[in-house]
Amino acid sequence: MSNELWRWSAAEAASQIAKREVSSVEVVASSLARLDAVNPSINAVVDVLAYEAMQAAADADAALARGELLGPLHGVPVTVKVNVDMAGRATTNGVVAFQDTVASVDSPVVANLRKAGAVIIGRTNTPAFSLRWFTDNDLHGRTLNPWNASHTPGGSSGGASAAVAAGIGAIAHGNDQGGSIRYPAYACGVAGLRPTQGLVPAFNPSQLRERTMGAQLSSVQGPLARTVRDLRLALTAMAAPDSRDPWQASASVGSAHKTFPTRVAVCATLPGFTADEAVTAAVRQAARWLEDAGCVIEEVVPPRFQEATDLWLALTMNELAAGLGDIIERDGDDAVRAAIGTQRRQTASLDLAGYMNALARRTTLLREWQQFFERYPLLLMPVSWQRPFLIDADRQGADAARHILDAQSPLLATAILGLPGLSVPTGLAGGLPMGVQLVAGRFQESLILSAGEAIEARCGVMTPIDPQTSAAR
Repeated sequence: MSNELWRWSAAEAASQIAKREVSSVEVVASSLARLDAVNPSINAVVDVLAYEAMQAAADADAALARGELLGPLHGVPVTVKVNVDMAGRATTNGVVAFQDTVASVDSPVVANLRKAGAVIIGRTNTPAFSLRWFTDNDLHGRTLNPWNASHTPGGSSGGASAAVAAGIGAIAHGNDQGGSIRYPAYACGVAGLRPTQGLVPAFNPSQLRERTMGAQLSSVQGPLARTVRDLRLALTAMAAPDSRDPWQASASVGSAHKTFPTRVAVCATLPGFTADEAVTAAVRQAARWLEDAGCVIEEVVPPRFQEATDLWLALTMNELAAGLGDIIERDGDDAVRAAIGTQRRQTASLDLAGYMNALARRTTLLREWQQFFERYPLLLMPVSWQRPFLIDADRQGADAARHILDAQSPLLATAILGLPGLSVPTGLAGGLPMGVQLVAGRFQESLILSAGEAIEARCGVMTPIDPQTSAAR
């Protein structure tokens, strides 16, 4: 049985470890064996922590033997992304120039995972500066989608999504400023939760200066997992308070939502955006499943969707130009320079007054969305208007970049408003994973997780899978 322990969910592993039916050492050893077997094919984990993980697992078993109070992830193997500080490891963020930037202190999310008892078995890949929906870089190389190597595993948490999909760790840490948890989850057939801005504390002690305001308002830390139940468990661990994040707001994660089933606004198509037929079909199928679960379904367009999408692009690209532009040009690889350069050329420059007005407009939009959620507590919509892209699709010129930005608008509009979003699988389309996104008002994670569980109950859990890498390298 020990050879198959890597297949267990985090909830199963935590329960069995707590009952002493199996040791953390056995569970972690099985996960490391799975890593050794499949990671060379997909390059999801780029910093393997085998020795440290086995030591931590032995410590977890010893703490259990002493009768110490257990955290919700006691002894459970997880991965964290290379763009957050972990004491003793380099915070590379996929950049060659940062390969020796060794952190001395854990970031809040890493510290919280450790406090919850999780055993970190490795660090996952990201594009340079975590700024693409495609995961490769000159330092760590390319991460492949375990379903089909010709298609992106998503980004920037592409290493995280590929690892979880292939059975490397039950839970993966990711972060999401413009879809970097939800899109990789979608591309790899796993579940991914973008929490409300401020729910999970965030801060990199190694950073030289604070992030710009739009980035602070849209960027969050969160989990990816093979089951929605594991997302709930991971969120409980990640959301522990940490005073280093002034934005953090205490809110209950909860185990179930009292108002589910609920009224659901369904947005399967939207004027001005071209949706793949498989994407539309997935949203409508998920709507039927939610209706079967007791929800009231109504096709509705969310307020000022295009304006929210444009606001994300305007703030993000102008802040990158002002804050990171020179660094990306100096230290970025060709892929990130080309991708960001193309997006910046499609974005109007903002002067000080324009920037201030853009930040103010965010409040107006968020107010309207919050009022929308009073009538429709849940919004069901695509993760992307298109199926997972071919690798390097963002390097094919201005038209391709515009197509990608339009496709990703369901990710961008919600991110700039700091709203929670859940990407949950719905099945396969042409051999590629397909899924939908659930969005709700601020701090309504429990509602979207409950709805995600209803969809998962009908679709089933699609992973872990063995990597299929014959299509491309």
